[in-house]
Amino acid sequence: MRTVLAIALALATHSGVAVAQTAVNLGSLEHDTSLPVEVTSDSLEVANDAGLASFLGNVVVVQGPMRLAAAKIDVRYSEDGTGGNEIDEMVATGGVTFANGTDAAESQAATYSPETGLLVMTGDVVLTQGPSVISGQQLTVDLGAGTGAMEGRVRTVFQTGGD
Repeated sequence: MRTVLAIALALATHSGVAVAQTAVNLGSLEHDTSLPVEVTSDSLEVANDAGLASFLGNVVVVQGPMRLAAAKIDVRYSEDGTGGNEIDEMVATGGVTFANGTDAAESQAATYSPETGLLVMTGDVVLTQGPSVISGQQLTVDLGAGTGAMEGRVRTVFQTGGD
């Protein structure tokens, strides 16, 4: 049986307080961040002078096999030097869900940078990989490398595949 989660527990000390962090193997979350980004929603508000586009209602962002959904996603962009726009980051709020391959995660909010492939999910994060589940307060995922870390009172449930 393939191992669903490869977990390494580490304790770090910050200002005298012990904080648990769990490294997460996210091989199925490895992703080509150079793919085009498609966004659909119920409505769109644009503030060109501020470099902001706000997608509202049933928002879905798709980049290749990756899917990010939320009630609202603010897209911050800048000029790319050729007269077009380049996405700097996407900030999702309101029932955020993320899926890529067989992995899926839910949280209260998330920030995604298509340029770097960095996804940070915050607030009651639940990551599901097949039958196994890991939860915490913040999940940071490097989609380019397929690596991640869960922080903040981490809890895991492993399914071992017994009889």
